[in-house]
Amino acid sequence: MSDDNNLSRSLSARHVSMIALGGTIGTGLFLGSGESIQQAGPAILVIYLITGFFVFLMMRALGELLLSDTDSIIFIDFIKKYLGPRAGFIMGWTYWLSWLVIAMSELTAVGAYMQFWFPHIPSWIWELAFLLILYLINIVAVAAFGETEFWFATIKIVAICAIIITAIVMVIFQVRTNQGPVRLSNLWHFGISSGNGRELIGAFQMAFFSFLGVEFVGVSAAETKDPLETIPHSINSIIFRILIFYIGALSAIMVIQPWTDYSAGHSPFVQVFAGIGIKSAAGIINFVVLTAAASSLNSSLFTTGRMLFSLTPRKHYFAQLNHRQIPMRSITLSTIIVAVCVVLINYCFPKDAFKMITSVASAAFLIIYMSLMLAHVKYRQSADFKNGPELFQLPFSPWSDYLTIIFMCFIFVILLVTPATTITTILTIIWFLVIYYFSRRVPAAAKK
Repeated sequence: MSDDNNLSRSLSARHVSMIALGGTIGTGLFLGSGESIQQAGPAILVIYLITGFFVFLMMRALGELLLSDTDSIIFIDFIKKYLGPRAGFIMGWTYWLSWLVIAMSELTAVGAYMQFWFPHIPSWIWELAFLLILYLINIVAVAAFGETEFWFATIKIVAICAIIITAIVMVIFQVRTNQGPVRLSNLWHFGISSGNGRELIGAFQMAFFSFLGVEFVGVSAAETKDPLETIPHSINSIIFRILIFYIGALSAIMVIQPWTDYSAGHSPFVQVFAGIGIKSAAGIINFVVLTAAASSLNSSLFTTGRMLFSLTPRKHYFAQLNHRQIPMRSITLSTIIVAVCVVLINYCFPKDAFKMITSVASAAFLIIYMSLMLAHVKYRQSADFKNGPELFQLPFSPWSDYLTIIFMCFIFVILLVTPATTITTILTIIWFLVIYYFSRRVPAAAKK
């Protein structure tokens, strides 16, 4: 293992741009949006716009913090700096655990997608095979990770653009399918929502989950060649991504096929082509959503390895880099935990695994994001901001900070009162109480 504990800056602007571009296009959109459409109907477009707006504000706050100190290993460092060592300790370990949970959800999705082609082969075999391949990619070189993510993101982006173009062409030529004519009025012809207020509000949870991982640009900042240029560009492009890849894609599939024909638990992108009788296209889309899950899993392994490396004391076994400047030991431990847990969860809860895992991740990330906004408020009040350069500032701060925190509290309450997510949200609260207790019992850990 290397004595030099500085992470490799091997990610190019091309890598970071695609990582940021593909970071918000994952299982939440390709798989979870099926449940969102069923719950909210076309009103899901408004829900995504509202959620995306506050996510963008959060990312602008993160971007301002990142550019104030580009040497920070991970954005949790800013929570530690401005909210105190104990807050950094709690949020750091929670963030690590949350990305482990994200990895579990992506692995669960991988198994579900492979069932499309191989329904008789147990899901866990595919899950472990994908996990092993991506683990090997992560321990080879940072550039290998960046290149893999570049092509994963490219596949997702091309596929979504193709779906949008297909919908436009079908509308122009008034194509008819087994479900009826393809027309723009399909967005409102069957009603603009399910009419169930509880389901409408509940759809915010899956919309929020779809954006989890958007802050990944903050994790990769320490390994970016030119963060002052690449980070602002990547963050500012989020609005474009939300409009095209969420609003555009979901509008397209609801135009091609009435939203009432979609079911939860299956990718609406696969359902739309299977529903109009194009089986080969359904297979292609299934491949695309499979790469989306693999992309998110790849990012999860990257993040959990860096987090564990950042959280452990410098001379600790898991705080060492190999000769390629990669935290291989931390990545290995994180991968093993993911493998064991996902097999257990899918064995014990085969039908509810995805919903259970996503709700745990959403609740934990909400608290982390709220802490990030509070850290930004404290930064604005500090000498670092008053004496530093004016770089990439969050507009209308601190009011935009407070509005974002209020919105995230609203999502958390939804998770808490929704029967399907109440237990997992309570478990998340218990986790925070346990880690807070641990931080007080082991003061040295919280003061690193």
